[in-house]
Amino acid sequence: MSIALLLLTFLFPPRTVSSTALALPSTVATLTPRPVAVSLPVLPVKKAPEMLSYKVTATTYWPEVGQTDDHPMETADGSIIPERHSSKTRWLAVSRDLLSKWGGPFKFGEKVRVTGLANGLDGVYIIHDTMNRRYRHCVDVLVNEKECKNGLEGRWTGIQLRKYAPESAWQAG
Repeated sequence: MSIALLLLTFLFPPRTVSSTALALPSTVATLTPRPVAVSLPVLPVKKAPEMLSYKVTATTYWPEVGQTDDHPMETADGSIIPERHSSKTRWLAVSRDLLSKWGGPFKFGEKVRVTGLANGLDGVYIIHDTMNRRYRHCVDVLVNEKECKNGLEGRWTGIQLRKYAPESAWQAG
């Protein structure tokens, strides 16, 4: 034992306390806890509007190994591009930042409206493919090689992309 501890024990000997002194008074022992209402502020959840429009850059592509992977006729969602495809097929590849898998607003198989393209390419497309990871805010419109060689190949900026919502049919009231 250290000298300091020996002196403290000698100067301040431990006291013995009777067990009755530790008991709580009967009034405190019979109290039960009561529920207390706690009010927390409820903040409204901000939800994005359904009809957001995205400004993207658009290009055209056709399925060949130089522009796609080793299986050019198979898209990222597993669809097979028809042999006799053209710009009328209306299939679209989008950059990864636009896909929900990577935090974007769109999913494979979803219809989108594209406006601002040239040569009558505006319209409703179905998302079937994704682009290389180096591209951001971009879309690729599926065309065939003959169309590109006849002047349909291009690059357009400021293209508007939005989820497709079919217009409701007019009904008499």
